[in-house]
Amino acid sequence: MAYENTDGGAGAGSCGEPGASESLRTFGAVVQALREHAGLSREEFADLVRFSKHTVASVEQGRRMPDRDFLERAEEATGNTGALRRAAPHLSRQAGLASWFRQWARLEATAISLYTYECRVVPGLLQTEAYTRAVSLAVPPLPGPEELEQRITARLARQELLAVTRKPPTAFSFIVEQAVLERGTGGEEVTRELFDHLLELIERNWNVEFQVMPLRQPSHAGVDGPIMLAETPENRWFGYSEGQQNGRLISSPKDLVQEQLQRLAG
Repeated sequence: MAYENTDGGAGAGSCGEPGASESLRTFGAVVQALREHAGLSREEFADLVRFSKHTVASVEQGRRMPDRDFLERAEEATGNTGALRRAAPHLSRQAGLASWFRQWARLEATAISLYTYECRVVPGLLQTEAYTRAVSLAVPPLPGPEELEQRITARLARQELLAVTRKPPTAFSFIVEQAVLERGTGGEEVTRELFDHLLELIERNWNVEFQVMPLRQPSHAGVDGPIMLAETPENRWFGYSEGQQNGRLISSPKDLVQEQLQRLAG
């Protein structure tokens, strides 16, 4: 069904990188143990590390790769034992990418700038756990519990790409249709949490630009669907467009201009 196995942010499939791993789960358990030993609730700990309680929960449950900011602040909040800093280099990832997405993911991981236009759902790099769950359950065939958890883990773990501490940090620009934000996927509570997450992310990550495409846009270059552009460290550009059960990597400069860059002009 629609968008299965892609990672543009829509429905389903083994769409993310990395997937769950024992090292992520072990690291999360250590974070939780140190937090509890320090006498901190999850909410109190979240305030100290300046991440949402949902992010803290995702790290503790092994769903999300912690970025450097989280790691350093967590160390300080739990007494600077050094345990988290020593454990972090040993975190490993498991591939969970659709076959047609893997080449793009390799480009994405080293890109110096990434541009995304999305008209279906909030892009995967910006999703919350609850939103990812709601989207995954909205696209048939419905996944089983184990597959659902794998999808959520993979999607959230890829969000490490947004970290400003990466060298060099990637510059992100997201353009999302207003209708996507007003759709209310997952209900009011999920939408409210998503909005809080987006505001927190935009405020915290100076490398993230977020724009909303108005409902009324008579001249609109994105009517052909969601697209992504990536600039490599060598200043070469690649594009990626998604269909329902496939994706297309675009490397020809001519095709990029004709099929990708012109759409962003709207």
